Amino acid sequence: MYNSIMVLVFLLPLVAMLNLVSNQTHFLMTLLSLEGVTLSLVLFVPLTLSVTNAPNTGISVMLLTFGACEASIGLSLMVLMSRSFGTDMLNSLTMNKC
Repeated sequence: MYNSIMVLVFLLPLVAMLNLVSNQTHFLMTLLSLEGVTLSLVLFVPLTLSVTNAPNTGISVMLLTFGACEASIGLSLMVLMSRSFGTDMLNSLTMNKC
């Protein structure tokens, strides 16, 4: 049972990064994929450090703090983008306006 949980936690960052690469149509989906990467790293790093018997006291809190900062900056950028362009589609950012 413990080995299957370890394998799942080791695969979560890879699956989240694959989701980030494949879902790039809407800005909200990209932000959710980034949150998935952050949350999977919150699980992955302390578990990896506990296997190697390294001290892991503040790393999880630091990762959660960076994840909260990333989420707030991403949401503010999405609000700014939806007010400016009227949509959260990422391909609207690359349109040439002559």
